[in-house]
Amino acid sequence: MKKLILFSLMLSLNIFQAQDFRSYQFFDKKSKAVSPEKVVKELVNYDVVFIGEHHDNSINHWLEKKITEALFDQKKGQVILGAEMFERDNQKALASYLAGKIDPKVLKDSVRLWKNYETDYRPLVDFAKDHQLKFIATNVPRKYASQTSKSGIESLNQLPENEKKWITKLPIEVTLETPGYKEMKSLMGDHVDELKLMNFISAQAIKDATMAESILENLQAGKTFIHYNGDYHSKQYGGIYWYLKKKNPNLKIAVISVFESEKSKLVLPEKDFIPTEFNLVIPNDMTKTY
Repeated sequence: MKKLILFSLMLSLNIFQAQDFRSYQFFDKKSKAVSPEKVVKELVNYDVVFIGEHHDNSINHWLEKKITEALFDQKKGQVILGAEMFERDNQKALASYLAGKIDPKVLKDSVRLWKNYETDYRPLVDFAKDHQLKFIATNVPRKYASQTSKSGIESLNQLPENEKKWITKLPIEVTLETPGYKEMKSLMGDHVDELKLMNFISAQAIKDATMAESILENLQAGKTFIHYNGDYHSKQYGGIYWYLKKKNPNLKIAVISVFESEKSKLVLPEKDFIPTEFNLVIPNDMTKTY
């Protein structure tokens, strides 16, 4: 009887030890597992760092803040922050909040904040506020992306001059050969006609190109620009990265891509995977923020 109990105990212990409780794992461009300390040490050397995210993943947002704090320390405060989640025409109100001129309620009433702002983005904004850092609203106002999707990118040329400042300088190149856009085409399938398809992709492009221009306009020598965006905007070196490199091929840019895994050991995808400088794998059952 004692042997049976002992065997059962050992069996349950082995099962427990087989569990993997890691909440994330970084891999480098060669698909080798690396520590977060190694990631930060390498990122110090880049002009621009794209931190891709799954908008509703809590560990993803926590890591954004931890990486930002660590880079701030390593760079002795020489960082600039910016995000897809803030649109260019909201920059004035955002800057007023950072300077302590308006309180959180006024900011909420003045800026088109995402529904998960309080949990996921306010910590980053308040970090910038507490350390007197610039936080750049990089994205195009959503109404212009919507207009592009409905009426085409050429329709933006008809806007008044005082509105065009919220959009990247036109014309921009829109091509299905850009990483990410080709995938969008395949996902939409053959049931969408070519005009609607190109308008939809052009709406994505106007966002990416505007964010790239916003980053370029706010770069400062010796400082690292940390940009938070949905993974789709920088994965596989497409999106914002592609437009940024077209304007300045000499910039040293790092991309952190993100993947969710069903496996407890948190491994990279086995197919259709193009690694970037660093690749973050998180469990697909991680708590979602909305």
